[in-house]
Amino acid sequence: MRKIQTQGVHHITLVGADRQTSIDFWEGLLGMPFVFEQPNLDDPNQSHLYFDPGDGRLITIFTNEDRKPDAEAAPQTIGCVHHLALDVSQATFRQIAGRLDALGISHSGPKDRGFMDSIYFRDPLGLLIELASYRFRPPAGVSMGEVMLEAHKLRVARGDYNIQEVHLADAIENLTHETRRSLSEDRSANNPYERP
Repeated sequence: MRKIQTQGVHHITLVGADRQTSIDFWEGLLGMPFVFEQPNLDDPNQSHLYFDPGDGRLITIFTNEDRKPDAEAAPQTIGCVHHLALDVSQATFRQIAGRLDALGISHSGPKDRGFMDSIYFRDPLGLLIELASYRFRPPAGVSMGEVMLEAHKLRVARGDYNIQEVHLADAIENLTHETRRSLSEDRSANNPYERP
């Protein structure tokens, strides 16, 4: 048996209500440019809207003018999407609660996830949205996933409950040591203020 190797998320498609609700939410609230629209090629009664979330991928929405927004919580049972997480900068993250409050949008408030910060709220159709901001930047040429894997290994080896910033910092140091060459024979930590 051979795998079918993926190389990233191509796009995510959600079932929307009317066209303007999608535009107002994805572009008007979350700032994603509305970049493309055509009929849903599998259902001519629907339009297919494309939004650019900022990472080179796409979020697309099937809309139909006969559907109206229903803010009741979307199902979170087996086989359903629990939430959609979107990346934001730390500068933006610090503004989210206040901006949602100003619009009267209910939210979870900031959540400390150890390796990232999160805040949750529902879109106009009841889908749980997470706005998340990592607390680290990986070394050049290293993916976020590689940092998380290394931090996980450190956390488990130390018997800690969840990944914290110390695991991330140590993971980044380890990965930098593995991926970046040096002329030094001794690359261990040293105190330059305590030399004989």
